[in-house]
Amino acid sequence: MNRLEFLRTLSFLPMMSSAMNLSALQKLSNELEATDKMPVLFLGHGSPMNAIEENQFVKGFRDQGSAIQKPKAILCISAHWETKGTYVTAMDMPRTIHDFGGFPQALFDVQYPAPGSPDLAREAAKLITSTDVGLDDKWGLDHGAWSVIKHMYPDADVPVIQLSLDYTKPASYHFQLAQELQALRSKGVLIIGSGNMVHNLGMVAWNKLNAGPYAYDWAIEANDKMKSFILNENFQSLVDFKRQGKAFDLAIPTPEHYLPLIYTVALKMKGDETIIFNDEPLGGSLSMTSVKFG
Repeated sequence: MNRLEFLRTLSFLPMMSSAMNLSALQKLSNELEATDKMPVLFLGHGSPMNAIEENQFVKGFRDQGSAIQKPKAILCISAHWETKGTYVTAMDMPRTIHDFGGFPQALFDVQYPAPGSPDLAREAAKLITSTDVGLDDKWGLDHGAWSVIKHMYPDADVPVIQLSLDYTKPASYHFQLAQELQALRSKGVLIIGSGNMVHNLGMVAWNKLNAGPYAYDWAIEANDKMKSFILNENFQSLVDFKRQGKAFDLAIPTPEHYLPLIYTVALKMKGDETIIFNDEPLGGSLSMTSVKFG
């Protein structure tokens, strides 16, 4: 090697070193992401009064918040934001929505001032390729989100965004869409589906709602089958819920409270532990059954 070639080689060393360092940093980042996978939750949210009452279900939400690593952000799919098309909240400070009536003033006084995350909203929209995702600046956090998240993170110090449910689409659409969000689990994002597996308000035994666990036979049958499908990873049967018989028809008269479960099971990954908690029926035709993967 002559002197000129030697000098040229020296001039490339800093760039080579920089490239090697960047490669090492990228590798380290990828390794950290791969080992820092967040769980995914389905929370049976039940009555809005759970936001201000103290009961075993609230304790179950709180226990989950304590058991898992604090997330960088939360993406929530709530039964209470149905839209034509798919949207994600993208405001800096989402409002607390009191989307109910007939409850005590104390419930309407609750505010959950968690920040939003426009960056996460854009990232989620980019990951979803099966449909166009609109960025929403009007919705906020409905009670399906804040009534449970407030127990997990009472300081409202974790950014929260919501993904809407397109009411015009079948369960298979929601299952596929959820799978496209898989990468967020490795970026510190806790994904929560919030609804109820068994939810038939038209058949609630109101006189037994506060009398402890109580369920109609069909509600027990549907809830047990759903849990069996979850534990055996028979997710296709959950997607095909309209083919599961009369008990499922009564448990899911409309799909909005059930579809958040579809998002949760679609996000299960190999090696995720399955935990079922808050597994109690209420008022004959409701279940608080909740699920954690990971």
